[in-house]
Amino acid sequence: MAGIRTLILLGFLFLGGSIQAQTQLVREGKITYERRTNVWKIFEDERMRQFIGEKNKIKIEEFTLYFNDSSSLFSYVVPDQPDPQSWLTMKNTVYNQFNKGQRFVYMDMMGNSMTVGDSLLKHTWKITDKTRKIAGYECTRVIWQKDDTTRIYAWYTTDIIATVGPENIQGLPGAVLGLATEDGSIVYFAKKVDVITPTAEQIAQPKKKGKQYTQAELIADLTEKLKGQPYGDRIITGMFYW
Repeated sequence: MAGIRTLILLGFLFLGGSIQAQTQLVREGKITYERRTNVWKIFEDERMRQFIGEKNKIKIEEFTLYFNDSSSLFSYVVPDQPDPQSWLTMKNTVYNQFNKGQRFVYMDMMGNSMTVGDSLLKHTWKITDKTRKIAGYECTRVIWQKDDTTRIYAWYTTDIIATVGPENIQGLPGAVLGLATEDGSIVYFAKKVDVITPTAEQIAQPKKKGKQYTQAELIADLTEKLKGQPYGDRIITGMFYW
């Protein structure tokens, strides 16, 4: 009997250890996202669509997000094969300092580099009861009503407690593993989550590129420079979509 009781006790101890391992919360790591952009939904002019070509209307690009308790770095992964139409999509690098409430967005547009230095953005999210599994994590869907005509959907997991996400998205009670516009023109989904401790180099703040603005200053500057230009408003909206 003593032997049986010992085996039962060991079984409970093993099971308890397994449950603890499965419910361990992630505080730091690396998330790899795939972004799918339907550029035909962004450029609706028929001549522009013909230039892009139907086979190129969906652009698939990869981004990484390194994060820990104090900061995160979101950046584009340059592919092995160059894309001649790479200029059709924005590929911002975003560095967040959570302990200081600051964000830095590094942009390139038409050969010009610029940096936005500003406070962390705050979005008002509506939590729903819809869930889905992304990269092995159970995620809850939330909705941000950006303006009268635009809604943004996100899926976050509380198993990754760092309040991080792609682009400028943060502030939810967990990591955002999915992000999409309502019309599906831009969709991010995590492909993989690596539970690692980022090195100092992997999560270091990039150097300033070009002139530094606040977001409001850059929008005002671009609005003036692009006045009357085709797609001027759309370019500005695309730069600050999130």
